[in-house]
Amino acid sequence: MPDSEIPTAKPAATLPLPLNGVRVLDATHIVAGPFCSLILADMGAEVIKIERPRTGDLARGRGPFIGDAETGQVSSRFLGVNRNKKSVTLDLRNPVCKTAFENLVANSDVLLDNWGPGAFRRLGLGYDRLGEINPRLIYAEITGYGDSDGARGPYSNWPANNLAIQAMSGWMEITGEPDGRPQAVGDNMGDSVPGVWAALSIVLALETRRQTGQGQHVDVAMYDCMASHVISNMNAYQATGQIPGRTRQGSLGPGLVFRAADGYVIMAGVRSPQRLAALWDLVERSDLPTQDERYLQQFPDADFVFDQVIPAIESWSSVRPKWEVAGKLTEIGFSMGVTQSVADLAGCPQLEARGMYTDTEDTLGGTFRSLATPIRLTGCESAPAGAPPTLGEHNAEILCTLGGLTPEQLSELAAEGAV
Repeated sequence: MPDSEIPTAKPAATLPLPLNGVRVLDATHIVAGPFCSLILADMGAEVIKIERPRTGDLARGRGPFIGDAETGQVSSRFLGVNRNKKSVTLDLRNPVCKTAFENLVANSDVLLDNWGPGAFRRLGLGYDRLGEINPRLIYAEITGYGDSDGARGPYSNWPANNLAIQAMSGWMEITGEPDGRPQAVGDNMGDSVPGVWAALSIVLALETRRQTGQGQHVDVAMYDCMASHVISNMNAYQATGQIPGRTRQGSLGPGLVFRAADGYVIMAGVRSPQRLAALWDLVERSDLPTQDERYLQQFPDADFVFDQVIPAIESWSSVRPKWEVAGKLTEIGFSMGVTQSVADLAGCPQLEARGMYTDTEDTLGGTFRSLATPIRLTGCESAPAGAPPTLGEHNAEILCTLGGLTPEQLSELAAEGAV
């Protein structure tokens, strides 16, 4: 093809975010629900938080806090998962507020709730009623153990939280010191993992609605979500009948952890004889494989690894910085990582290069840095970075339009403490 006929690449147009035009009523609190709606908001949805008057989302009252008692305080826990949202306060036990809420439902695409099994049904707002108000509504409900007709089990009425769900779903039984007590993963994984699954479920239900015009009830159980993430252990159990546990031998499958001068490194993945030979050359202990062939085995017995292999590596690694250790072992083919603290993550050049930090207003005149949603739609415009809302900040904007209230009604409700 002549040069003159070769098509030239044109700059791609900036595409809109995928959820532009989608309105979400976010009747959630703490982590699981707000984490879900954060993903939707970052992807362009209009997210309206429905909060309790006076107190709002319970996370607003939980520290650590930004600011002080004199200048004002705001919860860092709240700031981190509530950017790009609006806030409306409504007491749904009040008939006028309930009518306003039903008007919002009629004008929205999604309702998200994580107040526990049956919470909205007890208010006369179960899916049977919500579907009458808006047949196109996606009602996504996050509960501990599931809450939909035909899919309730013996635990469905139990309350749930992060730690309870980590324990019930098997995570704690495979986490911790060998032969020690079960331990939780040190963050709210029992909340944030279900939040991700809920966001995916909502997007899938929206696609079904696009095809059919019909909304539906989306039943997200935290237990189901977390159990699905022990898939490797479940598959191994199905194959062998052996229950994975916190044993020395069991800990060798994922990798070896050993000390550097300023922390720890992890050697993960395949430990082939060739790579292990190169390792012993690197640490100037090439004599070891000639003494015992187990030094070239990926899965020797646990006592040998902990009593012989790791100390031999640490005689070299413990006097060198962790990044140097990881780098040199990466060069000879190992999959390496270093253990990092949250402080390391907060200043990580890789995360910075990936755009994984978001700076928003902190509602006190400063800024707050949080982690971005890790979705990379390279043809779309950037996610917004709107400030988390103050409590009831958008009452007039939302309730006197979509909610159908008059300014006078809103003033009366405010005087009663119902908004």
